[in-house]
Amino acid sequence: MPRHLLTGEELTGEEVIALVDRALELKAAPLSSRALDGKSVALMFERPSTRTRVSFEVGVVELGGHPVVLGADELQISRGESLADTGRVLAGHVSAVGLRTGADERLEELASESSVPVFNMLTAGHHPCQALADLVTLKETFGRLEGLKLVYVGDGNNVARSLAVVGGLAGVDVVIASPEGFAIDPVGGATLTDDPIEAVAGADAIYTDVWVSMGDEETAAERRAALGPYRIDDALLDLAQPEAVALHCLPAHPGEEITPEVLYGERQRIWDQAENRRHAQKAMLELLCGAA
Repeated sequence: MPRHLLTGEELTGEEVIALVDRALELKAAPLSSRALDGKSVALMFERPSTRTRVSFEVGVVELGGHPVVLGADELQISRGESLADTGRVLAGHVSAVGLRTGADERLEELASESSVPVFNMLTAGHHPCQALADLVTLKETFGRLEGLKLVYVGDGNNVARSLAVVGGLAGVDVVIASPEGFAIDPVGGATLTDDPIEAVAGADAIYTDVWVSMGDEETAAERRAALGPYRIDDALLDLAQPEAVALHCLPAHPGEEITPEVLYGERQRIWDQAENRRHAQKAMLELLCGAA
């Protein structure tokens, strides 16, 4: 049976730590691995993408492989073919398949009949590749993961959930501060609260995401009102550890969930996060495709 990465819960703590360390090795020597030499990887996008598409395309090439990028309107799924049948077909041509979509059930359907690894490039419920890149950024910044305190403030979404799952596996103390109605269900051992001020005490990193994601436009005003107290600014960072950094998975809306001063200032590692997507995903592809 192929090994899939759908939520991050498929990994062990030891594997997460090994992936982070391997990603840093690949960052130092981007062309050192030929794990995908002679292989192709299908990248299916049912949702718009900048960082995910670029980081996966470039990463597959750096591993010696060929990325096959597929938009939903380019496939027969736009005319009613099932994802399960699409998975069966793709597995006859490629060594792994990634999907960026909405409902998690669509990813599960694709994986259910695929004879090659399937990996999550974003679903409504999970974003494990982002969380792996975040851990790479933390290790790069602080030299360790075990015992770090990572506080996510804002909408309890797919990114928050994956930080709880994958961060918890790596020994990171994950705290998620969200207002009532925006919290995730308990997962991964994360601490849940509605108080951002209390949450960030002693934090090594404070993380946020956009307040209005794709599909949330109709409730934008309500969301902005509820999430306003969860903005990352210098005052919130001042309540954390002296060397604390701000993180954001991007795209950002400066002035909403994060101030421009923090986003473009010296107290963040956000742009490193964006680059680290590529290195983390290359390590993940090595693992799933059985080569290192």
